[in-house]
Amino acid sequence: MPQGLPRRTALRAALGTVMGVALGGAALPAPALAQGVASRPVTVIVPYSAGSPPDIVARLIADGLARRTGQPHVVDNRTGASGNIGTAAVARAAPDGTTLLVQTNTLAMNAGLFRSLPYDPVTSFAPVVELATAGFGLLVHASVGRTAGDLVARAKASPGGLDYGSPGIGTPHHLAMELFRQQAGIELAHVPYRNLAGAVTDLLAGRVAAMFVSAGAAQGLAGENGVRLVAVASPTRLPTFPEVPTLAELGLPATDMSGWYGLFAPAGTPPETVARLNAAANEVLASPEVAAALSGQGITPVGGAPDRLRALVVADTARWAEVVRTAGIVPE
Repeated sequence: MPQGLPRRTALRAALGTVMGVALGGAALPAPALAQGVASRPVTVIVPYSAGSPPDIVARLIADGLARRTGQPHVVDNRTGASGNIGTAAVARAAPDGTTLLVQTNTLAMNAGLFRSLPYDPVTSFAPVVELATAGFGLLVHASVGRTAGDLVARAKASPGGLDYGSPGIGTPHHLAMELFRQQAGIELAHVPYRNLAGAVTDLLAGRVAAMFVSAGAAQGLAGENGVRLVAVASPTRLPTFPEVPTLAELGLPATDMSGWYGLFAPAGTPPETVARLNAAANEVLASPEVAAALSGQGITPVGGAPDRLRALVVADTARWAEVVRTAGIVPE
């Protein structure tokens, strides 16, 4: 398997699965939820590139919503500025239910990473539903040791003597390690790359000692060139890696770096519209086809009430702002 490519290959395969699910259900009749819903097409904005995990989630949800509401749902990838361009577009959109946003916990992280934003992560949106979560795993190169405890011991013996990689400053991968580093009381030197492939290449070569990656990426990397998945940063073990312990099980700080995916509408969207979208989205998430497509990427469907997602955004905005401040990351 070429270095740095496992995730890209997995994403291509996932897109094929998404299209298969979409085409397989295209002929299903729209249920009663379609009654009273506007007939205009709905734009689902994803502030990340096509083929990325948020895009995969969005396309599954958009197809399911279209079949359940009778409205066309079109995914629009508006990338740039760490997701801020597409996110701001939804914040400015009319609150009529025809423009939606699929975002990740980057929405909450960006509040601490930028001096000013063209939106507020809490007040600019009407949360619809928490779509899914994706666990993060700690990868360690064999030159450092075989366990997370080995990494911590080496870091304490030589403060700042070990490097860790990430796809860039302020990425979830970076903040996950900063949170772990702070809680474990160790010093590690951050090496930011321009993308995930660069960081993965140097991890496989042993030029960096460790990094956090999503569960989907870990599926293609664990076992390559002596790289080991030594722990997961989640409250419980991940279904995709039932044999890999949590950090808490290893007696290390219980770092919870579960990434989340949420569906949002612009602030001011009528409550009845939000409720209708929430009901339809929960039906989509409960379908076996969607659950299977997501689990293949290490992503777990969630669902629930809009207030669940609202509370998550509020809590994460405060949590990551503190991590950024403690790490000494200067907002852009």
